[in-house]
Amino acid sequence: MKRYPLVLAPLAGWSDAPFRRLCREYGADMVYTEMVSADGAIREQKKTLALAEFDASERPIVIQVFGAEPETIAGAVEIIARKRPDAIDINFGCPSRKITKRGGGSALLRDINLLQKIALAAVRATDIPISAKLRSGWDTDSINLVETSMRLQDAGVQMLAVHPRTQTQQFKGLSDWSLIKRVKATVNIPVIGNGDVRTAHDARRMFLETGCDAVMIGRSACGNPWIFRHVSTFLATGEEPSPPSFAERVEVCLRHLALNVAAYGDRRGVQMMKKQIALYLRGFPCAGAIRQKIFAMDRHADVADVLSEYLHARQ
Repeated sequence: MKRYPLVLAPLAGWSDAPFRRLCREYGADMVYTEMVSADGAIREQKKTLALAEFDASERPIVIQVFGAEPETIAGAVEIIARKRPDAIDINFGCPSRKITKRGGGSALLRDINLLQKIALAAVRATDIPISAKLRSGWDTDSINLVETSMRLQDAGVQMLAVHPRTQTQQFKGLSDWSLIKRVKATVNIPVIGNGDVRTAHDARRMFLETGCDAVMIGRSACGNPWIFRHVSTFLATGEEPSPPSFAERVEVCLRHLALNVAAYGDRRGVQMMKKQIALYLRGFPCAGAIRQKIFAMDRHADVADVLSEYLHARQ
């Protein structure tokens, strides 16, 4: 597969179409969708398949699928392939109990024979490249990342995204970047490094320490799509751009809000945007009071008025 140096991670409840569009505009070279349930996809449930919708401005885009049986994954891949994404990713890394108790996500790291069968079924179901996202293992006593990566490559997977924490770690502690380096030295397909990249310096260090082909950024992009621009500029020039001004943060927040309302309608678009607004305004004077006021609202016009007033009051 072609290499894309900076990648937006799949983030349940965050990496929807409006956010992906902004991240692409601010320098993400490739974006992932939220996780799509294979069970829901084969039943062609509208709510499930809506997560896989995208437009041309988001390309290159990877649609991520999770499930626990080869036949279900294969059926879901066939359906999702009709949308012609640039790749389809199988999630072998989600640590959420909601996913693992159904045998999906990182639960499959406990049965890499089944994991390989799932990957092989996905590869055989489409001509679209199949990728996989995985963790280092279930727990510290069962780290099998390198073997799992080799098995996935043998199954025909064309790209790996590696988050080197175990399932039991969830998002705690530090990710072990040395494992990304070991995977990169072992397989011949592109490897995306993921975990603990919060700044441009972190991204450069990950490239240097691991030799990975791309760096995936997740939670640090929430309320901060500028991170991709900062990282790409720093990698190219060694100079860090200035952080976005207060005015730019509020203006982009307003645009993000408008994109959400266009995508989901007034009430739902506002509700889904509130957590992003909290992050856009984080650290600014009186931000808590503004958030409190906005969180009680459910109309686009009202929220936009509050944000606009806040912007003008500080200029």
